[in-house]
Amino acid sequence: MYYVEKERKLEVNDSYEVIVVGSGPAGIGAAVAAGRMGAKVLLVEATNAVGGIATTGMMSHFTGSCGSKIYWEILNRQAEKNFFPTESLVSIDPEMLKNTYYEMLEEAGVDVLLYTIVCDAIMEGDKLVGIITQNKCARMAYMAKVVVDASGDGDVAYHAGAAFTLGREADHKMQPATLMFKVGGVDMENAIFPSSFEHTIEVPKGEIQALAREHLPAPAGHCLLYKSTIPGIVTVNMTNIIGVDGTKAEDLTRAELECRKQIEPIVAFLREFAPGYENCYVIGAASLIGIRETRHFHGVKTINENDIYEARQFEDAVVYDAFFNFDVHNITGSGLDKTGSQREFKQTKGYTIPYGCLVPEKIDGLVLSGRNISGTHIAHSNFRAMPICVGIGVAGGIAAALAAKRGCEVRELTAADIQPHL
Repeated sequence: MYYVEKERKLEVNDSYEVIVVGSGPAGIGAAVAAGRMGAKVLLVEATNAVGGIATTGMMSHFTGSCGSKIYWEILNRQAEKNFFPTESLVSIDPEMLKNTYYEMLEEAGVDVLLYTIVCDAIMEGDKLVGIITQNKCARMAYMAKVVVDASGDGDVAYHAGAAFTLGREADHKMQPATLMFKVGGVDMENAIFPSSFEHTIEVPKGEIQALAREHLPAPAGHCLLYKSTIPGIVTVNMTNIIGVDGTKAEDLTRAELECRKQIEPIVAFLREFAPGYENCYVIGAASLIGIRETRHFHGVKTINENDIYEARQFEDAVVYDAFFNFDVHNITGSGLDKTGSQREFKQTKGYTIPYGCLVPEKIDGLVLSGRNISGTHIAHSNFRAMPICVGIGVAGGIAAALAAKRGCEVRELTAADIQPHL
């Protein structure tokens, strides 16, 4: 059974050269870079704030690194806002990071539209010429010379008909999802901070990761705890839900509910087994579920795990000094997947990402940005790190601005056009 919607006319806004969809680290990088290139830019965000998982998702810190000047600018500007001096420049205060992002967007002349989802793409053949949005006011069409898809899941690219692989190549399964939360009342002098699945710590009642596997409700079963920017408060990365497709509202709802059910048992576990957490209590959970993996779009080029293992330096690179491990969370349970490597990751050099990974195979008028670029499942577990996503976004924003200003297609640009502006 189907219901046919009544035909209606949509108001059209055609005042933008570049539209960036999604305001996570990749979207911020793209919008700021395009704005600084002199393009008229609109940033569209579905939630109530910019920053994505870094802010609304209550992330504890930036992991990995990237040779992007804008990434390092973000770190330094946020650190200046923190009331308490932080032990690490990469620590995140979500509220101060939001303010940092808003300042940078305003300085770059970027218009921001919150509480607005993109529900369709406007196509002329194989060329994307605009987007259709929906918010509390109305459905509206926005036209642009170039659209940067920094939505994480690649929602614009999907509506435009760009080819993609969902999740792991062999079976299309995806990494689990997590709802971050924070606890207060922590004795910081005696507290433990296991920072990875491979980080084992002996506590009075045993080894903390083994205790988590034994006592936490499956599929939770690991212990990851990170200092925040505020004394006595710790960010907890321990909820876990498998079998979730982050492109489906039903799965996102199930993930939210199941992860929330795990919070109280996790706090009870910390009080009993983790030194320093005897009197801890929940002070807040993220407003956005953390989705690690969905669509991998097919680009002119594809980066794979061997490129990262070998720290390849592509001549047509637009992202430099990217460094992280293979952070593959267990697709069937808790902890690290057998294909992942964190503390034991052996490659110590930074790699590069070629421009073709940001350019869809066939669709014009579109730039891929962030975790939705063209890469394999294993490579994605590395380049999805937020600093690298900033670098990808910066390159995408520059490409979009250049194509808009020159009146050419994104695929007609070369890395040599983009590199001087990085």
